[in-house]
Amino acid sequence: MGSWGATTTDESKPKFLTDAEKRDCFADNTGWTFPAGGNGNPNAQRETLVAIGDLTGRASTTAGLGRGTISSTRFITTTLGAAAGGSFSAEVIYNEEVDVTGTPQMTITNETDAARNVVLDYASGTGTNRLTFTSTVAGNATNENDVLAVQANSVALNSGTIKDKGTAVDSELTHAAQAATTKISVGA
Repeated sequence: MGSWGATTTDESKPKFLTDAEKRDCFADNTGWTFPAGGNGNPNAQRETLVAIGDLTGRASTTAGLGRGTISSTRFITTTLGAAAGGSFSAEVIYNEEVDVTGTPQMTITNETDAARNVVLDYASGTGTNRLTFTSTVAGNATNENDVLAVQANSVALNSGTIKDKGTAVDSELTHAAQAATTKISVGA
């Protein structure tokens, strides 16, 4: 078995990468790519870690590259005070670059009280594989000890679009729930 996915049924990023490195890895028409290292130039051409043949010239709707899919989600904000509230952010990581229009949203589930779910608005990331969603959460002592989590399929277009970069092809919105170890417990 290879250490990466090369078909639209298995689009796994290279398995030898750490979870943090996988966030910066995405597919293009050469294969799985990663930011160039060692030269300090942020505009350097990306390195192809795993070359996959027969992707050049393929559209996202063909068996080659396939439509962009969500490979993971994560909280950017790792603590949130119930009494003070504050800015709250999460990130959606795609397996290829995407373009965003409008204001898609992401719902963070409050496992303690569904009436206090948090809806985050798209904030940045078009043209990349990492989309940031943010919201300002009002302070409320009632929120203390709440547990916030990303459930499966938490992204909604909200009259916006998320498309494979440079195309009219809709990127996927479905994704798995975030691992239990990445939930946030709201403190006092």
